[in-house]
Amino acid sequence: MTFSTKVLGIALSAASIAQAAGSWTVGQVVSTSSGSVKGHAAPVAVEVSEYLGIPFAQPPVGELRWTAPKAYEGTGDINGTNFGFSCPAGLQMPISAANLKNANTTASGFQILAALGQVGDKFSEDCLTVNVWTQPQTGSPKKAVLVWIYGGGFTTGNSDNPAYNGQYIASSEDVVVVSFNYRLNIFGFPGTPNGTQNLGLLDQRLAMEWVRDNIEKFGGDKEKITLFGQSAGSASVDYHMFAWKDNPIAHGFIQLSGSALGPAGGLGPIAANKAAEYWNAAATALGCGNSSSTSDQATVLSCMKGKSYTDVLKAVAAGTSGVTGVSYSFSPTVDDVVVYSNYTSLSLAGKFAKQPLLLGVADYEAGLFRVLDAFRNQTKSDEYYDAFNSIAFVCPCAQRAAYSIANNVPTWRYRWFGAFPNTQLTTVPYSAAWHASELPVLFNTTPATPANTEAEIAIGAYLRGAWAAFAKDPKAGLTSYEGGWPMYKPGEETLVRLAYNNMTGTNLARGTMYDGACKTFYGAGNGTSSSGNATMSGGSGSSTSTGSGSDSSTPKTVTTSGAGSMKTWISDLSVLVGAVVMAAFL
Repeated sequence: MTFSTKVLGIALSAASIAQAAGSWTVGQVVSTSSGSVKGHAAPVAVEVSEYLGIPFAQPPVGELRWTAPKAYEGTGDINGTNFGFSCPAGLQMPISAANLKNANTTASGFQILAALGQVGDKFSEDCLTVNVWTQPQTGSPKKAVLVWIYGGGFTTGNSDNPAYNGQYIASSEDVVVVSFNYRLNIFGFPGTPNGTQNLGLLDQRLAMEWVRDNIEKFGGDKEKITLFGQSAGSASVDYHMFAWKDNPIAHGFIQLSGSALGPAGGLGPIAANKAAEYWNAAATALGCGNSSSTSDQATVLSCMKGKSYTDVLKAVAAGTSGVTGVSYSFSPTVDDVVVYSNYTSLSLAGKFAKQPLLLGVADYEAGLFRVLDAFRNQTKSDEYYDAFNSIAFVCPCAQRAAYSIANNVPTWRYRWFGAFPNTQLTTVPYSAAWHASELPVLFNTTPATPANTEAEIAIGAYLRGAWAAFAKDPKAGLTSYEGGWPMYKPGEETLVRLAYNNMTGTNLARGTMYDGACKTFYGAGNGTSSSGNATMSGGSGSSTSTGSGSDSSTPKTVTTSGAGSMKTWISDLSVLVGAVVMAAFL
């Protein structure tokens, strides 16, 4: 595939280059807790040093499979010129010519979906690596750091997706960009009874500790770390804010289309008993029995550790297909250690990290999911997808913003409207500003053809500048950026509409334009929580996704009626969220 960030092999001298005070040579060897890492020049932004595939944890293989990650400590030489392996993932998208035709996919859309579906990836359980892009020879001697967490419904995803390459942000914004891998699916969120849960989140935390301990060697400032992610990566940011509220490492948070307040088994957590049901189903399908007692659990776990990861994933697909419930994926599981069951009450009580927060959603998140359904020859109504937008993304975002504001946390909220020729997935229906469509614009990694429009170039530069302004000064950077972003206040014109009508800059609107259905779906009455402390911008009870992807100021209305009807909607849509996660891209 031809993305503008296609990684090229660049031969560099193998000789170690000593770092002199006040000087930096592109790709020079950097001494880290993992070993001495040799990088190279980034393939396009050649003044950026790119360090890839640095191990931050011991390989979670053999007896270390399904255990908490252990830090990797080494003194040897590391070749940091290639990405590490991708962690074993769930079902890949069935990319084929027939599916391309059935979904009316554009050429660039097909390319994007192939990347999201990890077509051509090399997988291994030895996958816990970190990547760094930096340009210490210019700009600030201690740069702000943006640490990226990829999405994929906790089932798929990787840090070497060409859409997430950090070289352009590092080059243009005088920041250090970091990404890393974490375990997925049953390997990251196993659900094994009495075992350690949420290993994928623990992987993320260990990666953050590696960044804290090593980033100054790359020209970064450990006191200016911002954690940002999209979809499951965004929800992960939320999980971090609660699990490590007293020591989050990050000094600012950015959430793009995802929250722990989302539907259970989508991006929100699942109950331990449901997770155990999934585990047992997979174990049975693999011929390892069931876990009815403590001794049996040890036997089952031992058996499971002896199976290849490919056999385990096949068993997951076979074993969970008949499991009832609203989710079909292994995902964050309530353990009351890292993941909790009561995020609403914890939010109201202010029991989360109170660092500044920037968050938002895409205008038509469902633009991606409609394509995924088309791949499976499924069709659903426009009303269904608009309700899906509200339940899965818009309302959790509105709630998170409200809880943040109620606890006096500096908060900014946006909504993404960008829709450009090289980001469109389909011809009919128009995919609009779909789930994750802002990422190639933000990272400047859009498909090479068709070429970026002038508006797209300007908007991308604006986005990168805004994210960097927040990272450099989470408390006030956005208030003075390009005319200023107002802090978000529900009911006031403080929601920033990004790329609205392809404009660059701050176009403001009230949250009520887009949050109206939330009180219906979430039973929030007038938009105020039961304690009265956190107020969402509720409205008439109608959602306001533009749906068609147009930049019309007159939003499309979705109406609903009756409590029983709502229960059916929420149940059906929760099932859809879980099914799409297993298919690949939530």
